[in-house]
Amino acid sequence: MLDLSHQLGREDRKLAILGEGNTSARLSADTFVVKASGSNLGSLAAAGTATCRFDKLLPLLDQKAMADTAIDEALFTARVDPNSRKPSVEAMFHAWLLTLPGVSFVGHTHPVAVNKILCTKHARAFATKRGCPDEVVCCGAEFVRVPYIDPGLKLAQGIRSAVQAYLKRLARPPRIILLENHGLIALGATPEAVLAATLMANKAAEIFTGAVTLGSPRFMTPAQASRIAGRPDEHYRQKALGL
Repeated sequence: MLDLSHQLGREDRKLAILGEGNTSARLSADTFVVKASGSNLGSLAAAGTATCRFDKLLPLLDQKAMADTAIDEALFTARVDPNSRKPSVEAMFHAWLLTLPGVSFVGHTHPVAVNKILCTKHARAFATKRGCPDEVVCCGAEFVRVPYIDPGLKLAQGIRSAVQAYLKRLARPPRIILLENHGLIALGATPEAVLAATLMANKAAEIFTGAVTLGSPRFMTPAQASRIAGRPDEHYRQKALGL
């Protein structure tokens, strides 16, 4: 997870700066590790993380409302080591996403190229339309899109609702979740899968923005995207790439 954090936090990639973004990894059925609040992805060390208990955070998502102070207290209580730093407030959505089948790592960033789109009316098209085959291979045929929600408990609940709808419709977890006016979440079984999905989504965003700037974008059809997603040779390539 630390190496993934350093890769996502590289300044030249423009995915996250200062204390932006967070990462997590499932350690066992009971615990996961997540970036601590205020830590820097690019220089993250073990001291800048917190190991948390799932059973202390997952029940929070069923609460209708909680005061900010109560959420802070719950985050501190969730720590396995009471001397570790406070988990990111977004640890709540990390906890839930890490319970999805096949998901062992999560990376959340605020990519400049992606947010250029997520702060416009084009967010829906970017989430549902694919421009190139490799975007399908690394990121899936469709992204989850979540309208802007206040970070914290409400955002975790909104992500859960949007992903559950995606699962009901497509019967598989997403690889990319877009948070309007906020950023991107990548999910995967390995750190390599999370990094690949993040980088490819960022490249796709640059292509999308260029296509919109030059005129009317020409997207792959849903049938073409489904064809790429189902091809055996692409599945082989995904395994070879650690996706």
